[in-house]
Amino acid sequence: MNFYLGCAVWSYKDWKGILYPPKSQPRDFLNLYSRRFTTVEGNTTFYAIPSPETIAKWVSQTPSGFKFCPKLHRQITHQGLLVPRIPEAISFLERMSGLGDRLGTTFIQLPPSYNPEYLSDLTEFLLACTHSGLSLALEVRHLDWFKPEPREQLNTLLTKLNIVKVLLDTRPIYNCPDDPQIGSPRKKPQLPLQQEIIGDKGFVRFISHPEQKYNQIYLEQWAHYLDNWLNQGKTIYFFVHCPQEARSPDIAKYFYSLISENDDNANLPALPWNDIEPQPTQLSLF
Repeated sequence: MNFYLGCAVWSYKDWKGILYPPKSQPRDFLNLYSRRFTTVEGNTTFYAIPSPETIAKWVSQTPSGFKFCPKLHRQITHQGLLVPRIPEAISFLERMSGLGDRLGTTFIQLPPSYNPEYLSDLTEFLLACTHSGLSLALEVRHLDWFKPEPREQLNTLLTKLNIVKVLLDTRPIYNCPDDPQIGSPRKKPQLPLQQEIIGDKGFVRFISHPEQKYNQIYLEQWAHYLDNWLNQGKTIYFFVHCPQEARSPDIAKYFYSLISENDDNANLPALPWNDIEPQPTQLSLF
């Protein structure tokens, strides 16, 4: 597979009747989710590091080919300099390796306070993390990383270390009227979007609006980019978020339909959700 599609979480009770059958139990959510989507962004590991027993349970509840993309724990990434946290990061990555073939790309999210002045700290930290042999991705949030010189320095570093660059797209929730559905101020940062891939993988986090009309133009743009990248042999992870998380599954499914419309994507991996009958009643996108 070279295309993985999913949401930020799997344990969301309001997906009953949308993504899951109406009478589903929380203990079954991961199993049900993994038979509808092909990956999940592991936000849960940002807040709590799972035990080896929990990781083994995750593996047993998911089919072969499904991928977890866990986020490095916040005590490692959001407590100042990174180098002092290298031992904790290595321990975290060793724990995640217990996912075996269910492990996709582990991503490192830096806080908005972490700026390019810390490039040497970041370099030493990432180099240590690459010794794990795992696929890694990096998300930066300080605006200075998007200026020409820091951007070039960061891209050079990621290319050298074969680390994926996370692309965070928050345009749908900013290029729209203020709306209580998405909250004000917005919780996700408004950052420049640089639609570029470092190496052979792409990692996209799409922050959708609850109303489809504000997503449409951006989803169509992403479909175009993915057409090109997939035909170049790139592997793409695409995650759909939404301030109203109940909307995320249907938006993700709609995005899959956009990509599959292109005849060049005849070999696009199937979306398992499409093969499930009967399907739960879905929210209307329009």
